[in-house]
Amino acid sequence: MMQSFIVEHYLESAIDVYCGGPDIFRGTVKACADNVLTLESEGKLTHIAIDKIIALWPQ
Repeated sequence: MMQSFIVEHYLESAIDVYCGGPDIFRGTVKACADNVLTLESEGKLTHIAIDKIIALWPQ
């Protein structure tokens, strides 16, 4: 359910992702498949397990 929401509303958009603790992941949504969100920032990819996401918002 979350995967389809991300693809529908945020694909190719710059977002911030909060998974708890002090860290917030930032980047452009490049893919969201197999319950993994892929963000690109400064030429590097970050892969986040969708079930660990607490909140996300546009930059």
